[in-house]
Amino acid sequence: MKLPATAMLAQAPDLLRQLGDDTEVVDASALAEFDSSAVALLLEARRRAAARGRTLRVDGAPAQLVELARLYGVDELLGLPAAAAA
Repeated sequence: MKLPATAMLAQAPDLLRQLGDDTEVVDASALAEFDSSAVALLLEARRRAAARGRTLRVDGAPAQLVELARLYGVDELLGLPAAAAA
């Protein structure tokens, strides 16, 4: 799944529908405007992947997304690289 440039609360229901149950890779490289809804979406994608015995991979996470996930204490859970926040 490729996330759009904007992933705010208003887009969350549509993004959740697009997520699907078989997503194992999320491309976050286009994210420019987002809030905690993006983190929640990634957590849901991780939950769905884990339910199938798979691991979620997040590619291209912007530093601000990594920092937001770190603020909530889920950066490691989502497998986000520490170096991306530097």
